[in-house]
Amino acid sequence: MNVRILCVGKIKEKFYRDAILEYSKRLSKYCSLEIVEVNDEKTSENSTENEINIIKDKEGERILKHIKDRDYAIALAIQGKQQDSVAFSKYIENLGITGNSSICFIIGGSLGLSDAVMKRCNDSVSFSKMTFPHQLMRVILLEQVYRAMRIMNNEPYHK
Repeated sequence: MNVRILCVGKIKEKFYRDAILEYSKRLSKYCSLEIVEVNDEKTSENSTENEINIIKDKEGERILKHIKDRDYAIALAIQGKQQDSVAFSKYIENLGITGNSSICFIIGGSLGLSDAVMKRCNDSVSFSKMTFPHQLMRVILLEQVYRAMRIMNNEPYHK
């Protein structure tokens, strides 16, 4: 299985980079993993709705360039489907069984994902109704994909 994570922005904090590196190493046993970062746009605190849409569209164009035709694209979005870890594992496993072995998870920037990116996505998932920093969301996603792989392989995991 090929897993790609497309994300807006770079990870600046060493503790996030360390966690990402650790989960990337752990996942290498189960899948091919690629993390692609696209540049984020500067955002002011008082951005108008129009400015927000322009920023999301610019970031979205960068994301769309990296989604391949064969990718099963999954947006991480608050309005996406929520599921527990076992259901998430079955979801990923079923994608592989049905021929979708190239999975692309997409994490937007601080303003979220553009409409164009959402339209391109085959599905969306939510890890919570809460909002997380996109840097932390990358770590959470990697941990959940790792957990899903362990569940698929009938290996122990923390419950």
